[in-house]
Amino acid sequence: MPKTATKKATASKSSKKQQGETEPMLKEFFYDSLKDIYWAEKHLLKALPKLNKAATSDTLKTALTEHLEETKIQVERLEQVFELLGEKAQAKKCDAMEGLSKEADSVVEDTEDGSATRDVAIILACQKVEHYEIATYGGLAQLAKTLQLEDIAGILEETLVEEKAADEKLTDIAENDINFQAADETEEEA
Repeated sequence: MPKTATKKATASKSSKKQQGETEPMLKEFFYDSLKDIYWAEKHLLKALPKLNKAATSDTLKTALTEHLEETKIQVERLEQVFELLGEKAQAKKCDAMEGLSKEADSVVEDTEDGSATRDVAIILACQKVEHYEIATYGGLAQLAKTLQLEDIAGILEETLVEEKAADEKLTDIAENDINFQAADETEEEA
């Protein structure tokens, strides 16, 4: 393509952008991904109380309760992000979170009520969720920076830090207590 045609095509794209006719594909993907994690966080507001009820360890129950409260704030932050984008907060079903949630339900069903082994299973299920959230928030924060949405990047990074801390807390609970209890558990004890 001649140089003049390339310049003309670039100018045409930039004038469409200024007129607001179309969004760049990356921004559309970013917005769609926000809807996905918004659904996921709202779903967790329902799932965490069920896991808390199934847990035995007071330490684990406290961690789940604290993370539920944190998740409520994270939902509010996502709503703030939508507002900053000039968009209505919308949820789009997150297949990954739905699958992780079903897996968590399954491990609760497959383990003995009141056992440390069930608590280990709950921790592992929660950590899978945390790792999904860490990957999502980390990626979204980077996309926000690429799109020059620095305020939004900061909001997403705040949640990312909380998700990493939640994962570390679950690791500490498992490594310092529950895993050892479960290792000594027999079926007759549970």
